[in-house]
This record gives sequence, C-alpha cells and structure tokens, in this order.
Amino acid sequence: MSSPPPDPQARVARRAEDSAGLVLRGIALNAVLAAVKFAGGVFGNTYALIADAAESLLDILTSALVWAGFRVAARPPDENHPYGHGKAEALAALLVALFVFFMAGWVAWHAIREIRTPHHAPAWWTLLVLAGVVLVKLWFSRRMEAAGETVGSTALGAEAMHHWSDAMTSAAAFAGIAVALWGGPGWETADDWAALFACVVIAFNGFRMLAKAQRDIMDEAVSRDFDREVRAIALRVPGVQALDKCRVRKSGLSHIVDIQVRVDGTLTVREGHDIAHAVKDALIASVSHAITDVSVHIEPMK
Repeated sequence: MSSPPPDPQARVARRAEDSAGLVLRGIALNAVLAAVKFAGGVFGNTYALIADAAESLLDILTSALVWAGFRVAARPPDENHPYGHGKAEALAALLVALFVFFMAGWVAWHAIREIRTPHHAPAWWTLLVLAGVVLVKLWFSRRMEAAGETVGSTALGAEAMHHWSDAMTSAAAFAGIAVALWGGPGWETADDWAALFACVVIAFNGFRMLAKAQRDIMDEAVSRDFDREVRAIALRVPGVQALDKCRVRKSGLSHIVDIQVRVDGTLTVREGHDIAHAVKDALIASVSHAITDVSVHIEPMK
C-alpha cells in the first residue's frame, strides 16, 4: 500500500515556525548586545557605540515584524486568501528594507552632529567590545543566511543582511576608534566619521533588500534551474508526452505552479484526469523546493 502524499501546507508551516524561532533568537541576541554597546558607549565615551546600541534596540522592532510575518505566512489558505498567506513573509522583508533606510539616515544625522561637537577620545577597551560584537554578528548573520537559503525565505535573507550591516557598522566604529586612539589629539571624531561611512554600506544593503522583496511581491520568475527541475519532474510522469506552458511563482516559503501537459489525444477524460493528479502529486512531493499548489491543464497531442 502506497504511503499518502505529504501535506505541503504542514511542511511550509514547519518552515515558518523554525524560521520564526530563529528570528526570536536574533531578538534575544540584539537585546543583549544593545545593553553591552550602550554601557560601552557611555563609559567608554564613544558615540559610535551608543548609536550602535540604539540600532540594535530598533533592530528588535524589525525582527518582531519579521517574526509576525512568519506567523501569518504559516496560516493555511482560507476563503479570503485561497493561495495562502505567504506574501506576508515578503511584506515583512520589505518593511525591514525600508527600516534599514531610516536607520542609515538616523545614524548619519547623529554622526554629523557629533563631528561638529568637540568631545573626548574614546576609551581603548571599547575596541574589545566592538571586536566581540562584530564576531558574534557575523556568525549569526551567516547562520541566518544559511537558514534562509535552505527554506527559500526572503525575510530571513533580509534579516541576515540586517545583522551583517550591524556588524559592518561596528567594524567601522572599531576602525574609527582605533584611528582616534592612534592619532591622538585632533582625531577624536574619527569614530564618528567611521559611523558616517558605515551608513553608506547600510543604505546599499537596504537597496539590495528592497530589490529582493520587490521581486517576490511582483511574482518574478523563479531561477532557470528550478524551472527546469519542475519541467523534468512533470515529464517523468507516465503518460506525459510533452509540455506547453510552465509558470512558477514564489509565495512566501512555498511555490505555486501552473503547468500545461500534453497527453495522447485518444485517452479518456478519466485517464487524463489521473495523469493530471500524478503530475500534481509528483511536484508536491519534490523535496528541493516547497510546492503547495499545482494547477495542471491537459492538452491532447495533435
């Protein structure tokens, strides 16, 4: 007796739950780092660390939005959303991108204000704080990026890029403080200049996040490799002689397929119906990408 076909919606829900859990761990990490950076900035006399702490606190807000997006994306289709709630994940990524632009402008404005305001040089030990922050952020960014690639999540990719931008801000602050300490009197604003430079990096990554989220929302075509894989799976189904159209679109953590297959024109309606079901089951059972819905149109061979 053959095993029942996998439940595609349950698979997507598990991916959303796992992704939401990873985002929650990122929220906890940002909370700890924000406290460390704020204390280092106040006692170490460096605005770059205080700005970094403020960014980490605001990162918690964006991460909460991403978490909420995953929770919504995990919901099954309903009467008002027959294709599911997957777009919530891309919308969360879009909000993160817009927030990154806001953060770049906010940090830049405060950095310019600090450059114009005379202040003391930072303490040497703030370099140790920043070095630790950079290492932790890079590690977590890579972990989140790998998870995003595994489940095909735009929001996780945006979060990973956000953590990477935070690491770059801290790295720039490290370089600026090092220059301020090495240069001595007259170089006290080096860390502020470094923070200003980091804003360019943050804004650039914001553009990348925005472009990726926009592609998902606008139903951009999937990669050629994925398209070829879908076609190959359909062609391996017994009774399928050729393919006409094949359209695949991403919907959050899953994909929706519309495909036209050609079969022997002498088959009965029942036989054509069975082939269509076999194509749908084969695509949904594929493991490389989550496919939650397949529409199969049968065309007779001429």
